[in-house]
Amino acid sequence: MFVAKINVTLKESVLDPQGQTVLRTLHDQGKNSVTDLRVGKYIEMKIDANSQSDAESLAKEICESVLVNQVIETYRLVVEKV
Repeated sequence: MFVAKINVTLKESVLDPQGQTVLRTLHDQGKNSVTDLRVGKYIEMKIDANSQSDAESLAKEICESVLVNQVIETYRLVVEKV
């Protein structure tokens, strides 16, 4: 059994209105040392596979076909044995 940990964020070239809203709120609270903020999503997926390589391949396929809009998003994937 493996767990895939996936962080999905907008590409740097894509505006992040949610991140800008959070950043403005922090500045309104006097936390002006925060200069940039991007909001993303974190996904964990358990995979029953014979090997880490098989789990990584399946997780990558799922990321690229379902979880990530590769036009505007990028992702980081880590697969660990449970």
